[in-house]
Amino acid sequence: MSEQSHGETSRLTIDYRNSMADAVGPEHGVSDAMLDEIAPRVAAGHARLVAEHEAGGQSWMDLPSDTALVADINAFAAEARQHYKDFILIGIGGSSLGAIATVQALAHPFRNVQAKETRGGPRFFVLDNPDPEKVAATLAIVDLEQTLVNVVTKSGQTAETMANFLAARQALESAVGTEQARRQIVATTDPKEGLLRALADQEGYRTFPVPPGVDGRMTVLSAVGLLPAALCGCDIEGLLAGARAMRSRTASGDVRENPAYLLAALCILANTRLGKSMLVTMPYSDALFGLTDWFRQLWAESLGKRLSLDNAEVFTGQTPIKALGAIDQHSQIQLYTEGPNDKLISLIAVGEYRDHVTVEDVPAGIPELDYLQGAELGQLLQREQLATAWALTEAQRPNFTIGVPAIDAAMLGELFYLYELQTVMGGALLNVNPFGQPGVEAGKNATYALMGRRGYETLKDEVLAKSGDDDRYRVGGG
Repeated sequence: MSEQSHGETSRLTIDYRNSMADAVGPEHGVSDAMLDEIAPRVAAGHARLVAEHEAGGQSWMDLPSDTALVADINAFAAEARQHYKDFILIGIGGSSLGAIATVQALAHPFRNVQAKETRGGPRFFVLDNPDPEKVAATLAIVDLEQTLVNVVTKSGQTAETMANFLAARQALESAVGTEQARRQIVATTDPKEGLLRALADQEGYRTFPVPPGVDGRMTVLSAVGLLPAALCGCDIEGLLAGARAMRSRTASGDVRENPAYLLAALCILANTRLGKSMLVTMPYSDALFGLTDWFRQLWAESLGKRLSLDNAEVFTGQTPIKALGAIDQHSQIQLYTEGPNDKLISLIAVGEYRDHVTVEDVPAGIPELDYLQGAELGQLLQREQLATAWALTEAQRPNFTIGVPAIDAAMLGELFYLYELQTVMGGALLNVNPFGQPGVEAGKNATYALMGRRGYETLKDEVLAKSGDDDRYRVGGG
């Protein structure tokens, strides 16, 4: 955990003054005494994490160092970018959200309508939800003869992903024939076992590994997230360099020194001691909005647990909410400043935007607009963020600001690793297992049953019996 390569230095900052009792009052803010009190638990959680990693566990921590995989992905992507006009990623949850966040952050916001020579790779489409309208529209708009399909699922058991994949596979085969379709499909899956692995071996698909021992929502820095990013021309080496920089920075078990542990402590204390049951993440950048979707799954699925590690019922977790500055200053902030004081707000501030737009002239005779003369839009967003932090604090609403000097691959890698480690420490502080998603399995199994999967007949009868008609609770219809 203490590795640091030449030139890999963390640039991220955290300003947490507005989450403290001195700023928002003892009823709503974390006190220094609370941080002192939780510090030994953080240190113990850190020691356990280090020991588990040294014993071969916590494999997600090793992903930033897989340079051999990066070389393999870059070689494949360089050729594919020249050959294909369109690229469809098929996956859901952890199999798609990280890739979407990366491309949204690092690529042109309208890359799909750019000329191929400008965008540096195929157009990017995602089939995640099995919505027939979106799936049909996607398969109709791409050029199937020049489309690469990447299906991502570790086990091949995910109903939504496999249904979407089989529909896309069918469309490919109809357009180019079975043999050529096989050459246009890439499977990212378990390297040894599972339904998709068996199908890939049978059909001869090119494959990349979902890393063993790593939960799906922690795989963004593996082939799961890196392959789509590379196909879209993103700098995946920079992404991993940033993750390594954050890994080096988070080597300490000190709650005030380690930024991931500090954020975990602030969030868990706010939730369990101060009644802040919701965590809002609000970047002041359109490019980082996809990151909030990715983090929302990470935080919710990892920490929302019924049972503790001691097998006691705890029903714990903090609800993550996504927002976007400054848009949501005109929708959600009204609730956050004057509604229930049950939220901790995380603002993400950008030091330097990649483009600059200046208002060179304002209409004459409208003096109320004079203040915008010479205004630069990035500066406006920055001041909106500062104003929001001030307004929240004045209303005694705890908040903190994560500062990124710029949006680039290394900075995004830092954020990915920071949030992953924050979440793992959050699990330690809540005394729950941050891996696995037992609460998701019931719905998955019921879906299998209702779709007629063999072996689920009894469950199908049970689901249908409990979903039967009862006109007492139905309104409308024919």
